[in-house]
Amino acid sequence: MLPIVERARTGLAELADPVAAPQMQRYMKSEMPFRGVPKPARIQLVRTLVAEHPLPDTAALRTAAEELWTGARFREERYLALALVDHSRYRRWPDPSWVPLLRDWIVTGAWWDFTDDITSRRIGPLLRAHAAQLTPVLRAWATDEDRWLRRTAVISQLGSGAATDLDLLRYAIEANLGDPDFFLRKGIGWALRQHARVDPAWVREFVADHPELSPLSRREALKHLGE
Repeated sequence: MLPIVERARTGLAELADPVAAPQMQRYMKSEMPFRGVPKPARIQLVRTLVAEHPLPDTAALRTAAEELWTGARFREERYLALALVDHSRYRRWPDPSWVPLLRDWIVTGAWWDFTDDITSRRIGPLLRAHAAQLTPVLRAWATDEDRWLRRTAVISQLGSGAATDLDLLRYAIEANLGDPDFFLRKGIGWALRQHARVDPAWVREFVADHPELSPLSRREALKHLGE
């Protein structure tokens, strides 16, 4: 076990709150137990970890994050894995070669907290920086059997603004219009609502052209358009 991983686990144990832990587990509907460590404390712990155990390169970062994720007994260990990769010292290190690992985390995490964090902080930035490599991946994920990969494809451009690839957005949404899953329907509405900030006309037209949109997706899409 890498020293940074061992220190991360002992740090979480030291910060554990046995009263908060079951409450956090119930809120997240998690089978994996919590230590009961809130996000501000986890952020401070990551800062301490990076200061005490700086990682020399991308390979070491990946190994540490994989150890935290794969060997996790408590959900906060996986939160630390994601926070470590997103630390300002390391967040530019991951490149498209990380996509298979990120895919595995999305599938094994199998819940909105992991999916949305990985999508917004890793998949989205990689898509914007390496569109030629990531676009085919996300188009494939849009029709994958795994609903969290499909949600990732739908919300992958939340931070793209005016640079949004409308063909990819349309494809990902249309591929999932008939799915009754709440998280997909919510994700579709979220993606459209976010894009409405920069191109409200496109979103209005998309909604008008797709009467099969669920009421939830439609309501979310038009939430700030006065409709």
